[in-house]
Amino acid sequence: MNGIFIRWLILTFSIIISSYLLEGIQVSGFISAFFAAAILGILNAFFRPVLLILTLPINILSLGFFTFVINAVMLLMVSGVIPGFYVNGFWSAVLGSLFISLVSWSLTSFINERGSIQYIDLRKDGNNRWR
Repeated sequence: MNGIFIRWLILTFSIIISSYLLEGIQVSGFISAFFAAAILGILNAFFRPVLLILTLPINILSLGFFTFVINAVMLLMVSGVIPGFYVNGFWSAVLGSLFISLVSWSLTSFINERGSIQYIDLRKDGNNRWR
């Protein structure tokens, strides 16, 4: 349960940072970003797999780039539901979804299932090998 909450906070942080860096995304406060992250997580959990399967031929032909369009549509859907979270246009949604995905992926790669930070401890042995 701890890991889900930390990932939720990371997604919230990603949304806030993207609103600072991109002109097309506006967040009125932390609470709006917090609920936008919750709705985005719910949409990604339930609707994104269905949309990926339905658009599989287009996704294969575009070498996976159509996934960015699906992510942008999800971000626009969240923008329509959450007051205080606005995405101005399709291309802002595409850039925003790309940025949010990259930041969330890079930060959650350090979090394990239990919500603690994980790392790999490498040490050099006597034969100049890393273990």
